Amino acid sequence: MLREFYDVLMPRRCVFCATRTTRPEGLICRGCDADLPRIESPPPPSSSPFCFVIAPLAYEFPVDAAIKALKFRRRLYYGPALGQLLCDAATGLPDDVDAVLPVPLHWRRKCLRGFNQARELARPLATHLRVPLVENAIRRRATPPQSGLHARQRVRNLRAAFAVRGAMPYRHVLIVDDVITTGATVRELAKEVLRAGATSVSALAVARA
Repeated sequence: MLREFYDVLMPRRCVFCATRTTRPEGLICRGCDADLPRIESPPPPSSSPFCFVIAPLAYEFPVDAAIKALKFRRRLYYGPALGQLLCDAATGLPDDVDAVLPVPLHWRRKCLRGFNQARELARPLATHLRVPLVENAIRRRATPPQSGLHARQRVRNLRAAFAVRGAMPYRHVLIVDDVITTGATVRELAKEVLRAGATSVSALAVARA
């Protein structure tokens, strides 16, 4: 009853078109959801440390605009909506995922931004999967932004950028980020997660560029 009363006072709106949504729709209306640029996620190469790498959407309008608005203009309402898309995409993951790890920001960038967008995406996913949200990974180097760099520069930029404090005693850790381009970020973090004791690792992002 309280939820219904709240919906009357503060009706939910689609984050893309502002149409009032129903409870089954959540934060994205059926029309906008149908128009999202969905793509297939190919299996990771055999040289990859991942069991699965899933990015359900192409980094195109309106997905790219939503991610930029979340990261750079503090439109935090996009976090739960994009997290909802990750929850839907997680059906393609095995049942043994027992921890969710957002890609960490360097502390200076986090202070300037005020939040970590990967954490905003990972929170609803961890709740959906009923697993802990682990945050003992750190970004120990303030690397320049990956955007604008080609694949080889991205790898060099992230070398030794991450570390895990303490152990990672989980069977299957799911790394969460907003966008995967070459995969250099999640790959470097995955190496540290496996070194810290995790048995296996997968990656889930909203979009692939």
